[in-house]
Amino acid sequence: MSDVKPWDLFNPNQPRSDEELVEYRLGICKGCEFFKAKSQRCGKCGCFMSLKTLLKKAKCPVGKW
Repeated sequence: MSDVKPWDLFNPNQPRSDEELVEYRLGICKGCEFFKAKSQRCGKCGCFMSLKTLLKKAKCPVGKW
């Protein structure tokens, strides 16, 4: 499974995560040493995690999910 790109958010054919998966992933992110709470971004990939976790095929850059 290849990682997704930010513009995949605009692709209606890109599979989306269900609410449970989004919450699970965000929970992991919020406990991660690379998570920037103020901006809600990942310090490794720079993504806004509330958006990245919406994409079912997205992956954590350090392999946490």
